[in-house]
Amino acid sequence: MAKALVSGYHHLTLSTDGAQEDFDFYTKTLGLYSIKRTVLFDGTIPVYHLYYGSKSGDASTIITTFPFRKPAIYGRRGTNQSRTIMQSIPVGSSDYWVDRLNGKGIPAQKTSRFGLTRVVFAHPCGIPHELVENPADTRLPIVNPAQGTTEQTAIRGIYGGGIAVFDLDSMNEFIEGGVGLTLEASSDEGRMYSVPDNLGPHSVVEILEDRTSKQGTWMLAGGTIHHLALNTGNEENQYALKARLEGMGFTDVSEQKDRNYFKSMYVRSPGGALFEIAWTVPEGWAKDEAPDAIGKSLVFPPWFEDRRAELMQGLEEAAFQ
Repeated sequence: MAKALVSGYHHLTLSTDGAQEDFDFYTKTLGLYSIKRTVLFDGTIPVYHLYYGSKSGDASTIITTFPFRKPAIYGRRGTNQSRTIMQSIPVGSSDYWVDRLNGKGIPAQKTSRFGLTRVVFAHPCGIPHELVENPADTRLPIVNPAQGTTEQTAIRGIYGGGIAVFDLDSMNEFIEGGVGLTLEASSDEGRMYSVPDNLGPHSVVEILEDRTSKQGTWMLAGGTIHHLALNTGNEENQYALKARLEGMGFTDVSEQKDRNYFKSMYVRSPGGALFEIAWTVPEGWAKDEAPDAIGKSLVFPPWFEDRRAELMQGLEEAAFQ
């Protein structure tokens, strides 16, 4: 068994469509909090980077999006690509969420996979989402009274990501031997791996076989999941995991990238999904906003200050209210 160099998820990142509809979906429909509004740090195209999660932005609760509403740039969901975003909800709350989502015009229904009750629905841009009743999750619910969620119904945080692949076996060495996840279930539904976590067994990666869909796009484009980010907790574990992956032959692990609030590395898995390994810097989300006001204003990293006017002109108008 590989030494556990990760502890749960850090965040999940999607390329969505419109900024305002994205904000409304995560804050008003799902009841998450806005914890950071900034811009894409890579490339030259002005794009928002929005973060949602618990009120204080705890790792394992964070979903981030690039609202990528650009002409003729839209992704294709398919195989060999992350396909589904999954969040954890209290046991017994699925009926509440089916009614809530349908009441807000988002078609939702209950299903089951790996023995767990799930609510399936989609982001307005089409990315599949699931709310999973996980009895092993002891995290506090992200209660948002302004949006009507309670301790009995509110999302607890990330449950996991679902990855569609052409070949199930191609992921085993990377997922188990490399990243250090544990195979918990294997059936005609796919394979479920638990993510090591010092808070308990509350998150997974699910690998689902898809031999019929076209190859999904990997570029940064609307309507697709960009990456799944696992939490290494600190820089030492991050570099140790990079070394282990490179020693196994996964030599495309990126150099460390400064994301202002955390430090990141990226690696493409054999099954196509892009993984990030990340750890939060000591200042965290309060690096450029007051701790009690994170996610309230549009902020830029210091190295983008000279481009502020240019970026502002290229960003989609959104009220974020």
